[in-house]
Amino acid sequence: MKFGIIFANTGPFAEPEAAIEMALAAEEAGFESVSTVEHVVIPEGYESAYPYDRSGKMPGSDKAPIPDPLIWLSFVAARTSTIRLATGILILPQRNPVVLAKELATLDHLSGGRMDLGVGIGWLAEEFDALGIPFSERAARTDDAIGALRALWSQDVASYAGAFTSFANCISKPQPINGAIPVHVGGHSEAAARRAGRLGDGFFPGEGNHAKLANLIEIARNAAADAGRDPEALEITSGGRGVFGPGALDEVSALAELGVDRVVVPAFLYYADTADALAAFGAEVIAKS
Repeated sequence: MKFGIIFANTGPFAEPEAAIEMALAAEEAGFESVSTVEHVVIPEGYESAYPYDRSGKMPGSDKAPIPDPLIWLSFVAARTSTIRLATGILILPQRNPVVLAKELATLDHLSGGRMDLGVGIGWLAEEFDALGIPFSERAARTDDAIGALRALWSQDVASYAGAFTSFANCISKPQPINGAIPVHVGGHSEAAARRAGRLGDGFFPGEGNHAKLANLIEIARNAAADAGRDPEALEITSGGRGVFGPGALDEVSALAELGVDRVVVPAFLYYADTADALAAFGAEVIAKS
């Protein structure tokens, strides 16, 4: 089982010294990855329902800093050597995929091939309004952008014709060190699971109980098979709020039985006593899993 830290660019880790302390301690403790989240803006008084909390609101203050995920990862990349650099997630339909392909490939190149791209379609309609992007188009834009990214990463002289992005005979260098950057599709819905199966290298379901998680994994793998892809090649990531305390190893085993390959734990658990807390989790859970 692989272990990662999600919401890595939040709370005290939005600040430079704390970010580096956490990333180095995570690397030393045996964590495989750090994953950032993003919102370009949070419109005050938003009415869209945040899907991962019963309150319908994001936890914490709307005014808490959320650094740009790729700039934060670049900063951390310069001081680390092995830990993977992931977005979990980046709101793909809000980005220009041609520019994004260059940004991600550059980060991958400079970090020695450590980049993983987790994407989602977004939920905050008011944020899309502020960016001038139709909220109703976000799913179709996501599918289109994944194709454009892969074309620019894999073709020496790239061409792509999609509903929202089209280009011909374009050169974008550097390209990813391993020929591509893994794309992990995030989301809590059956539509997200199907998108992961059709297009993703991995699937990161939102929080859910074991039964819901198993159902979403099955949907994703069936969608992969229907698309003529290898369903077993789809890497599954799960939230890991339950992998603490006396039952931590049992929970890890249960997730592995469901087909989970990676568990990500929230960064807020390490806001205090960061290095010691990460080292303890490494010794008590990572080393024994």
